[in-house]
Amino acid sequence: MQPSTAPPDASAPASTRKSAVLAVMCLALAVVVGMLASLLVAVPDMARDLRATESQLQWIMNAYGVAFAGLLLLGGALGDRWGRKGVLLAGLAVFTLASAAVLWTDDVNLMIGLRGLAGVGAALVMPMTLSIITTVYPPEERGRAVGIWSGVSFGSALLAVLLAGALLEAYSWRSVFLANAVLGALALVAAAVLAPTSRSAASAPLDVGGALLSVVGVGALVFGIVEGPELGWSDGAVLTGFSVGAAGLIAFVLWEVRTAHPLLDVKVFRLRGVAAGSLVITAESLAMFGFFFLGLQYLQQILGYSPLQSGLALVTMAVGAMVFSPVAPGFARRYGMRAVMGLGMALIAAGLGLLAATADGGRLWPFLAGTSVLGAGIAFAATPATAAIVAALPPAKQGVASALNDLTRELGGVLGIAVLGSVFNTTYRSDVGDAVGGMPDEAADAARDSLAGALRVASEFGGRPGAQLADAAREAFNSGMTNALLGGIAVVVFGAAAAVALLPRQARPRSEASGAKDPRATSL
Repeated sequence: MQPSTAPPDASAPASTRKSAVLAVMCLALAVVVGMLASLLVAVPDMARDLRATESQLQWIMNAYGVAFAGLLLLGGALGDRWGRKGVLLAGLAVFTLASAAVLWTDDVNLMIGLRGLAGVGAALVMPMTLSIITTVYPPEERGRAVGIWSGVSFGSALLAVLLAGALLEAYSWRSVFLANAVLGALALVAAAVLAPTSRSAASAPLDVGGALLSVVGVGALVFGIVEGPELGWSDGAVLTGFSVGAAGLIAFVLWEVRTAHPLLDVKVFRLRGVAAGSLVITAESLAMFGFFFLGLQYLQQILGYSPLQSGLALVTMAVGAMVFSPVAPGFARRYGMRAVMGLGMALIAAGLGLLAATADGGRLWPFLAGTSVLGAGIAFAATPATAAIVAALPPAKQGVASALNDLTRELGGVLGIAVLGSVFNTTYRSDVGDAVGGMPDEAADAARDSLAGALRVASEFGGRPGAQLADAAREAFNSGMTNALLGGIAVVVFGAAAAVALLPRQARPRSEASGAKDPRATSL
């Protein structure tokens, strides 16, 4: 009798390949998400070198976000239709080339166009990363993989700030674009080798009408939100943006309800998990990006930190998110999604509250404590919310499911910067107004525009008047930041209450528990 030989264990290579695919998708995700955050610390150097106006600087930042958010749904649909790997590679190529091209231009308008082109590439990349992960991992393993993806989605923005700060210590602002181009090229090569080929089995025609309406609606809405603080909320261009955006989104919903092959089946929002997940992601993204926008200014202009030191101070926030994101799915299975989402949103509110209560102190340790709690809260809130959205749609629509998840994040981020930034600006302008009384109009306007402008005017005046203006401006900044964070708490509490009301008490991720698809998802 021949001795029996154990069959080779195929699970180890398969597990290794899945981990490699997950790592590559997280790299691609980190590159496109970190691009916007990395430029936040490079803007002052760009302004000095390019002699760009404030409006031009705004659009160097925002052209990327407008294209990114406006094309996410279309990017997801293209992946489902033409193949997720091909669309991912195309997006990485566009992103890399557009980022690298900035190295050879000094024309601000051309740079704005290249930033928009990079946003087009990012809109093709981001939904593909999550949809490829959900097709590679079986239902029983998907929660942890999505948790890692969610942690990277948040943490990469903060790590990008750290990388950009380190580069700016030794090199010019162009090094930030070079780093993004190099990382994009690495992700492109790795994805070409490791990413699996997948697409929707159905051959439904692409919903061109829905795609155009989504681009117009989301793009115009984002334009209005972005330009509101700069031009004024009653400005004609802003009102036109909101009007066109609202009309476009209403037309998009009506079109999707009636077309035979919709880009996004809007009836999926009848599922409570999807509605709750979308609310949670939007609310937590609003709070996170609003704080991120103000926190970097606080670190550099109030505490006097360099870009690198500011990035290091935010690492605790990234660590909190990345440590707790992988364990959040286990908590959701054990205690229910409602409890875990509620815990996450409560932690976010607590972190914002701690930051608001200690902003006037100008100390680092309360800031680090608040950001750690904030990062943990985002992990517990966003991870099960992402899982709920992904689980609601069948495998053939994972690209659109991913794009819907990403779209809520991007819109939440834009809203956070616009809404909380508006609260901050209103408070700052009001509080600093008394200190600039009697000053020349040009100096008074510069002081009201920003803390940096007020400090510049204070240094020019010198003496006691300059010192009084500088102190008043710093106090106004702290007051504005406190009010903005309180506004963020209100948004988080509202989002948490709505999500808890929508979800059943014991709701758990169905794809995690049984591996079965929600039958309602296929019938919607």
